[in-house]
Order: sequence, then structure tokens, then C-alpha cells
Amino acid sequence: MALKIVRRLIPDWGTTYGPPGDGPFPAIMVFHGSEGAWSGWSHRNAVIFAAHGFLAFPFGYSNGGNAWNAGNIVDVPLDRAADALAALRAFPVTGKKVGLYGVSRGAEHALLLTSLMVRDNLSGIPDAVAIHSPPDVICGAFDGRVWRDAGDPGWQSWDPGKRAWSWRGSSDELLPTTPIEIERFEGPLFLSHGTADRVWSVDMTRRLAERLHRSGRASETHYYEGQDHVPGSAAENEHHEHLLAFFERNLAP
Repeated sequence: MALKIVRRLIPDWGTTYGPPGDGPFPAIMVFHGSEGAWSGWSHRNAVIFAAHGFLAFPFGYSNGGNAWNAGNIVDVPLDRAADALAALRAFPVTGKKVGLYGVSRGAEHALLLTSLMVRDNLSGIPDAVAIHSPPDVICGAFDGRVWRDAGDPGWQSWDPGKRAWSWRGSSDELLPTTPIEIERFEGPLFLSHGTADRVWSVDMTRRLAERLHRSGRASETHYYEGQDHVPGSAAENEHHEHLLAFFERNLAP
């Protein structure tokens, strides 16, 4: 039986998942959340994209970690993601258009990368961006080793005293609570969020959508009623239908 999904290695960067054949295929760079690169969630999402005709590249950006430890999001260089995006665009089976998809801290990463690339007028800006459960502001650092459950004394989901991201060697412009200026991006943008999210409030996506509207930027926005940070089966199926349709419209030839 012929494989319907095949792995291809981008030298020095990591694996991709996509359909068999020589392509070219519309491509999507997939950003994991605070669960880290080793958890497998971004690879699972990449395989779903691959099953629908996309070349998907799960980009591991967290520091350290292993199969038992999420690693950390402390001083993560966003420049590295820009370089990885360029490597994906240069990959022989990649088509003319490349999108980004991020969830939670991965959504924050995708938003920041896109807004900074636009601000600095860099080449290779994403052709479309989709995010699920995003924050609307820059968040503090996260270290999986010190994670504590909600309700424990001193619980917090991220450390406001440390910085999560850097750009061109500096984090001075990426302070926690700074609004993410995604309204700079003029391309297609997909936002989604569960209304009962207990990790990132749905109000964050509502504020993003409102800011985009005030700036004259259109976005495709979906709210999943009663859903938590990770949607249930029926809601996730609905989400993937919306998400795949968005990328098919905006990336496919």
C-alpha cells in the first residue's frame, strides 16, 4: 500500500509531513504551545494538514525539553522562526504560498513573527495566518519545570518577571502586556477561540477582532460555544472544517 502521508526533512530544521509526489504543495508552518515541541501536538496537527494536501512543517521553538519535559519559553529568538520560514519557502516541494498556524503560545508566536516582519518590511511575510486561542498581548516567560496547577498558592500560567521573546538580539520592545500589533498585517487572518477557555480568556480574541475591525482589517473569526482551551471532538471537527477551508482559499493554487 502506498503511503498517503510522507515525511521529508528540511536539512538543519526538521521534518515535514505532506502528500506523496513531487509537489509543489501549499505549505503551513505549525507552532506548538507551552506543551513544547516534544509533546507531539504540533506534529499531530501537521499530519491533519498533510492529509488534506498541504505540506506541513511543525516548528519546534521552545528551549530544551524532552519527551517528559516541555522545556521553556524564555528569551526565544523570533528571528529563528523567520529563518525557518525562509527555509520552508526554499524547500523544493513547497508551493508559492506559505501560511502560519499557531495555538495558544504558538498563536502568540505566529502573531508576533508576522507583525514584526511586516513592521521591518522583511521579505517572505506569511501569505495567511490562522491562530486558535491566542493572547492579544505579549505574555511573560513560561518554564514547564515550575508549572503548578490552578488553585495552588502562587499559581500563574506565565512569569511576568521574565521575557518570553527576543527580536534581533533584544527583548526591550517585547515586554509582557504590550499589545501585539497584528493589525499591521494586510493578509488573510483566521481567529478562533472557545468561549469557556480556562487558560486564555476568549476576551483576548474578541479584543483582537475589535482592534482589527477598528483598523479596517478583516478577519475570519469563529467562537466555539462552551468549549475549553482544547475543543471537544465535535467542536474540533468544526474547527478543522473552518481552518482547512481558510487555508484552501488562501494558499491553494
